[in-house]
Amino acid sequence: MAVQRWAPRVYDDRHSFVTRYGGDLIDELAPRPGERILDAGCGTGELAAALADAGAEVVGVDSSPEMIDRARERFPHLDLRLADLRELDVEPGFDAVLSNAVLHWIPEAPAAAASMAAALRPGGRLVAELGGAGNITAIVGAAHGLRAELGLPGAAETWYFPGIDEYSAVLEEAGLKVTGAWLFDRPTRLEGEDGLASWLHMFGAPLTSGAPDPDDFVTRLTDRLRPVLHHTGGWWADYVRLRISAVKPTG
Repeated sequence: MAVQRWAPRVYDDRHSFVTRYGGDLIDELAPRPGERILDAGCGTGELAAALADAGAEVVGVDSSPEMIDRARERFPHLDLRLADLRELDVEPGFDAVLSNAVLHWIPEAPAAAASMAAALRPGGRLVAELGGAGNITAIVGAAHGLRAELGLPGAAETWYFPGIDEYSAVLEEAGLKVTGAWLFDRPTRLEGEDGLASWLHMFGAPLTSGAPDPDDFVTRLTDRLRPVLHHTGGWWADYVRLRISAVKPTG
């Protein structure tokens, strides 16, 4: 199975759109001063810092040592911890959980949902965004086709892109009540003429795994996708996002 490796400085420099779009989640969450908030998958720490700036007491967790090291370097005043959302061990009683662009990396969705629900106090709320059904369909389809032509086995299914009904059921099984859900297209501009190649090197390990020459594979894949995803002056990722909010019942 492909192992996802992170380059945090490149992530911050070339893929800042992940955090930028996540800023909308903070507005949705509406943090209040003094609240305890868990950033579930904090990456390099920007959203955790924004929550702290709003007056919240923040704990940020991430499963990537590289990401946590970078976050601690950038925001040494924050409580940032190396942790796996599938088996999260944090003190309960959080007023809210925020999760941005993380949960689609965890195919074991029930385990992650149970961890987030357990962290919340009764009446606590969750706001999350992840890749939804149909996310990066063009990229994945082209990669599967190229792998077949090169005699490579099919790419491992390491992403989880659910629809509204599927993920609502996951949260409800974990004991949360869904209060809102939206599945929407978000074509996302990738920076630079090598934007798609950079995206593949950062996020595409499940697609390039096993290729004898990963750089050549990426070159062939970008050539194949150019007629589809390179337009209006640049590269675009065919993102579809699922945004969902929920509360932990008090009864």
